Amino acid sequence: MAGFVNKLLILLLLFQNICLGFRSPLSVFKRYKDTSRSLSSECLGSDQPVISFGLSDFALDIRMPAVTPKQSDTYLCMSVPLPVDDEAYVVDFKPHASMDTVHHMLLFGCNEPSSAENYWDCDEGTCKDKSNILYAWARNAPPTRLPKGVGFRVGGETGSRYFVLQVHYGDISAFRDKHKDCSGVTLHLTHQKQPLIAGMYLMMSVNTVIPPGKKVVDADIACHYKRSPMHLFAYRVHTHRLGKVVSGYRVRNGQWTLIGRQSPQLPQAFYPVKYPVDISYDDILAARCVFSGEGRTTETHIGGTANDEMCNFYIMYYMEAKHAVSYMTCTQNANPEMFRNIPQEANIPIPVKSDVLKMMHGHNEETKDSDASYLLQQAKKEEAEVLDQDFHVEEAVEWPGLDLKLGQVSGLALDLENNLVVFHRGDHVWDENSFDSKFVYQQRGLGPIEQNTILVLNPSNAKLLHSTGKSLFYLPHGLSVDKNGNYWVTDVALHQVFKLGANDKEPLLILGVALQPGSDKTHFCQPTDVAVDPITGSIYVSDGYCNSRIIQFSPNGLYVMQWGEETSLGRSRPGQFRIPHSLALIPDLSQLCVADRENGRIQCFRLETGEFTREIKHKAFGTELFAVSYVPGGLLFAVNGMPYPGEAESVQGFVMNFSTGEIIDTFIPLRKGFEMPHDIVASEDRTVFVGDVHAKVVWKFASAEKMEHRSVKKAGIEVQETKESETIVEAKLKNKPESTDLLKNMNKQHLVQQASSTGVSFVLITTLLIIPVVVLLAILVFIRWRKTIVYGNNWKGGGGINLGNFFASHKGYSRKGFDRLSTEGSDQEKDEDDGTDSEEECSASPLPPAPSSS
Repeated sequence: MAGFVNKLLILLLLFQNICLGFRSPLSVFKRYKDTSRSLSSECLGSDQPVISFGLSDFALDIRMPAVTPKQSDTYLCMSVPLPVDDEAYVVDFKPHASMDTVHHMLLFGCNEPSSAENYWDCDEGTCKDKSNILYAWARNAPPTRLPKGVGFRVGGETGSRYFVLQVHYGDISAFRDKHKDCSGVTLHLTHQKQPLIAGMYLMMSVNTVIPPGKKVVDADIACHYKRSPMHLFAYRVHTHRLGKVVSGYRVRNGQWTLIGRQSPQLPQAFYPVKYPVDISYDDILAARCVFSGEGRTTETHIGGTANDEMCNFYIMYYMEAKHAVSYMTCTQNANPEMFRNIPQEANIPIPVKSDVLKMMHGHNEETKDSDASYLLQQAKKEEAEVLDQDFHVEEAVEWPGLDLKLGQVSGLALDLENNLVVFHRGDHVWDENSFDSKFVYQQRGLGPIEQNTILVLNPSNAKLLHSTGKSLFYLPHGLSVDKNGNYWVTDVALHQVFKLGANDKEPLLILGVALQPGSDKTHFCQPTDVAVDPITGSIYVSDGYCNSRIIQFSPNGLYVMQWGEETSLGRSRPGQFRIPHSLALIPDLSQLCVADRENGRIQCFRLETGEFTREIKHKAFGTELFAVSYVPGGLLFAVNGMPYPGEAESVQGFVMNFSTGEIIDTFIPLRKGFEMPHDIVASEDRTVFVGDVHAKVVWKFASAEKMEHRSVKKAGIEVQETKESETIVEAKLKNKPESTDLLKNMNKQHLVQQASSTGVSFVLITTLLIIPVVVLLAILVFIRWRKTIVYGNNWKGGGGINLGNFFASHKGYSRKGFDRLSTEGSDQEKDEDDGTDSEEECSASPLPPAPSSS
């Protein structure tokens, strides 16, 4: 009997371990990160917490141990040993600090800290041996995430064995209440070997002097690079109050390539390098800080106090492991003459709102609600851009937009409030009878569309907020919204471009001649789209179905220039179009990208000159690419067309890294398939809308992360589900007696959904533990009963049941051990290959069939 009990205990432990396997290491770390927020105002003492999750990952919390600085510009240091002896990799940093108390933090890696004390004055030094900067924080910067496969190597034979945290307490007026500070950072480490090793390259001016009252002072840094190739993926700028803009460049053969440019008065986070930049042997790395001495009465020097200045440009890079160098610096100007050719943008300060400056410099004046709202939006915007392009887009199935009564949906845009703007054709249809062979519209007798063709919808629930455009258009096509909220549209029947105020019934500007196709400076031929540069106000028109050109107009509609030509037979060359169908402006890079529809590619050009810069073309695009949309932060969205007979590529949406052109995700609707997706628009929070000209619907998609943090409104009850699995239920009774019961049902329904979305619940784990035991007991009872019948009371157990032999008699059992339970549906994050094609060169292809009209 004792042997039988032992076997049951072993089985119980096995099932317990398997069930615990459902807990994703990543989800544990996420929960740990969220719960650790409350620790920023509490002190953890001398024992630094280490949280292990899974077999390979763990978190290390590094905090100041209850310190109270005695004077301003105090630098305090503390050290934490790496809690493991073998090699590990830091892959995530989460800061715990506020600029109300902390000026900046630096995290170093080394093998011998300068002191063995709990903490010490950093004047004694940080490390006795060589130290490497792993992380830097200032001005309420958001967390920093590294790309997949990249990590800072620590431990082992060559990596650092200690972390040293340096905290600069600038103005200590916040410590008048003598409270204790435990600012710091949480590290996410893994034992999984990373194929690419991260490092830090610090460019720093050491001898700049800023005269009092001088309006512009430049601090230049430049060094020749003499090591193995490195690839840059993030940058950070740092000055004190006098800094206006900091820019970094690679200089190769006299050509300046921007690494990054930012105002040091904004959150000093690590921002992604928007273009892929590689550094090779003998390249030059160059940086410039622009200061102003206005308001100062004495000279300002480079130094460590808040009244001194600094000029730092940090670069995060990765290298192949065999060549990896963890830390490099540049503190000289190897070639002052070269800065005569620095791009002009490096000399232009980035404007920052005055209320942001007050907040950044620790002023405690009260601000208006609108100011606080702006700061919150700005912080969210900056955080969304920080090294976070790993996500998946899914259809928002609760979106009721599929039920709207629309005509052919030709254009989409977002207004200044991020409301969805839809341009549709009402009861008009573009078909084979719409135009003659000379592209003259043949259905003028129908008159203009009598319905409102421009609809403004709430992006959450598709509720109609505003409508306009009645009796103005015949066959709507392209739509965009400028920085002032004006609508810009094209009409392929009228061969015109219109500018409309949101509340105006008559157009503010009309380009082209009504119902007259042409190809000169004053005529269009079925223009497809329009885009307006928010910086210069220049107007760009893609023209169109029967012309193959992009035309630039001045803000008041005067012709400036044009570029493009019809695609020649065979290979489609740069600058040639076969229906330039959709436009996407990238104003921060001064580029315009064009969906070259029938060539199945995206072409990008410089705004100022129309010069071709790049092509993005993938096999997955197929023969047609209909529309393209850009989101600040480096994401490009696109939709392709239905494949021709015999082609394998499916119609779908694409998410691309603009810097590299690679496809990082694809998406399709779940409720019904695309028919002819005609336009696409995406917002900065990565919500995507697709308009279908044949299905006459608008689909909504959102990133999987956003879907976890969505609000579901149903039958007057709002259920808000957050990542921490907290639930807020707000009942809006609306005088319905059944609302209470409905609320209960919704609560029950949501609890079921919550269990499935947040991992295996306690009840499920308990069930998994109990059911096998009950089944096993039942089997044992049945066997004993059968044996008793066959052999009577003379049967003996022979030392108890052999679990291996028992399960070996069943199909599918392997003697190597119990088969691992499937984790499908659990909260474990899956690493999936995206399976996308690499960027291709232009290749010769046979002419496709005649394009469909839309």
